[in-house]
Amino acid sequence: MSNYLKFPKLHTQILIALILGVLAGVLVKEPEEVFTINFSDGREPERVEDWSTVALLTNSGDSARFSAGNTHSLIQKSKQFVKSGTVILVRVNNKDGQISEYEGPLNLAKPETFAHSVKWIGDIFIRLLNMIAIPLVISTLIVGVSSLGDIKKFTKVGGRTMIFYLSTTAVAITIGLALANIIKPGEQLNSSVRDQLIAEYSADAAEKVTVQPSTNFINDFLIPLIPRNIFSALTSGDMLQIVFFAVFVGIVLNIVSREKGETVIRFFDGLSDVMIVMVDLVMKIAPLAVFALIMYTVADLGYQILVILFWYAATVLIGLGIHTFVVYGVLLKTFSKTGIVRFFRGIREAQTIAFTTSSSAATLPVSMQCAEENLGISKSVTGFVLPLGATINMDGTALYQGVAAVFIAQVFGMDLTLTQQLSIVLMATLASIGTAPVPGVGILMLVVILKSVHIPEIGIALILGIDRILDMCRTTTNVTGDLAVATIVATYQNEIIIPESENPNKKEV
Repeated sequence: MSNYLKFPKLHTQILIALILGVLAGVLVKEPEEVFTINFSDGREPERVEDWSTVALLTNSGDSARFSAGNTHSLIQKSKQFVKSGTVILVRVNNKDGQISEYEGPLNLAKPETFAHSVKWIGDIFIRLLNMIAIPLVISTLIVGVSSLGDIKKFTKVGGRTMIFYLSTTAVAITIGLALANIIKPGEQLNSSVRDQLIAEYSADAAEKVTVQPSTNFINDFLIPLIPRNIFSALTSGDMLQIVFFAVFVGIVLNIVSREKGETVIRFFDGLSDVMIVMVDLVMKIAPLAVFALIMYTVADLGYQILVILFWYAATVLIGLGIHTFVVYGVLLKTFSKTGIVRFFRGIREAQTIAFTTSSSAATLPVSMQCAEENLGISKSVTGFVLPLGATINMDGTALYQGVAAVFIAQVFGMDLTLTQQLSIVLMATLASIGTAPVPGVGILMLVVILKSVHIPEIGIALILGIDRILDMCRTTTNVTGDLAVATIVATYQNEIIIPESENPNKKEV
């Protein structure tokens, strides 16, 4: 009887929570035409529905008029007026002919729902994972690198890891470019819709264009790789500097006397174990957090933008599917002894958390747990390959950038030459190195790529409205790639436990 009272396994709980979150998000989502007017003087927000037209007026004489069905455009325009520092007057014509005017609102927004009131659960979950990530990276990297022994073995592991990471990134961007050239999503978007999207998101796009990563390898990547102050790097969360420091310490521990080195290694090994136990505890609230975050995302998602950008989104998702299941599947079949089914079963929790949080860094503790406990990868390989991958391996993001660059070029009527597309492959591969593993960073990387092939950067305004949902999907591919490469490297190093049922060298009795 007690068997019937057992809870399902954690990955099953998370999957159920994800499905329920989608359903709950659909149920609590407000109708598309409803919005609220939020005031700067503390007045209660005013809910507006059943309207036919809305006019926005500013004290500088600017105005904009919207008809029913364009709520998303209305809200985006109000944000632009607020950013410019103008006080706006909102004039609402209701469907019954009544006219209402509201002065001095702070902004217009979609009304808050039950999903907004429970999102804090998901936010706490993400903060807990981020809290664990950095000490876990430091401790596992130091132990992992020091346990590799001589520098020759470290060079071999590091070399293989970098080759696979950079190769899969180049393949990903090539898939994205190929699909965008075949499907031609940009040609499905007419000029009026293009102008509407650019008008709506031009202010947000301008911010992204001004805050862009640099491309000078020595001055803007190699030198900043070395932290001036490790404590400053820790507080700012600069993952690449943290990885450099931890790897350096791990190498030096093989140089100092064995007695002193063992003391430090035991400390960090113990710290790593403590962090893993913390991950176990935090993961107990994962189903609830996934439910809250997915419900909020669905409830907040604008369906109109999904319809408008359907072909673009479909191209990205098809590419991510091919890369995640076909490319990684072939690599695992060719270079590892781990079965494809076992691999994907073993990383389900990491994939779900990646999809929910849109952050490789937040997912890192879960990825490491899946690698060691489900895939049987040694701590030394896990501790080196996965933190490095969370920082430099962005296959999903690179693929999306290939599609986005061609899509924007097609919308503006530009034909990219083969040389330009090869330049995109190179730039996307290089831009993925050292980019912060946080939500939304792909847009910043895209700006550099667009500049390199002379595509108007303002074109990112076309895709900002749908970036959140695609960010969730490409982060899932990023994390899957990290785990696939870790599995392959562990196979080469003979540091992976293969179940007897999957061992090709097993002797029949």
